[in-house]
Amino acid sequence: MERFTLDADNASEIASKATDVLKNGGVILYPTDTLYGLGADALSDKAVAKIVAIKGRDEGKPMHAIVADLDMAAEYAEISNDARLLIKEFGGSVTLILKKKKGMDSGIAKNIETFGIRIPNHPLCIEMCRAFGKPITATSANVAGMRSERSVDAILAQLRESSYASVLQKTSIENINLVIDAGTLEERQPSTVVDLAHEEPIIIREGAVPAADIWEILSAEM
Repeated sequence: MERFTLDADNASEIASKATDVLKNGGVILYPTDTLYGLGADALSDKAVAKIVAIKGRDEGKPMHAIVADLDMAAEYAEISNDARLLIKEFGGSVTLILKKKKGMDSGIAKNIETFGIRIPNHPLCIEMCRAFGKPITATSANVAGMRSERSVDAILAQLRESSYASVLQKTSIENINLVIDAGTLEERQPSTVVDLAHEEPIIIREGAVPAADIWEILSAEM
């Protein structure tokens, strides 16, 4: 497990290292504009399985991904007008659940009909996505059911000490190949999750964007 401290001078170098790890099926622990995330190739069954093992996560629970922009998202999901409006207005403060493109049946899209995306407000995340050229998993870096810590040391301690990691698969934390340390992240609300894959929009989780603001934007187009 390599560990690097992120600063203004080494972001491009770290993004390059992260891209190499992702291309080789590895896992990164990285900062976003909300929480630290566990990143892997979102289209790889093996890479996504590593994330599931690290978190002790229910394999059937959907996982979202970060993308660089709507053009990248459109390669994997159906981008509706509502999706464009919400991204334009709220950016990385929303995660959108969209209908997946036909033929997408691997990684986070396996055995489900949707593809969850977010365009983060974080330059390192965008640079990694552009360099990697594909979506990167964006699940929070915590054991399933436990709180999301805001520092790398606290995250690694939680993963090491969890009963899942120590009893069921004690080497799961070794699946993390690269740690990008950006210090202790500020307390922020998670993104608001909006399901646009069905006839009517559904707010799955209210977070950084109040539900009323979501409905205001969507109702203006009805």
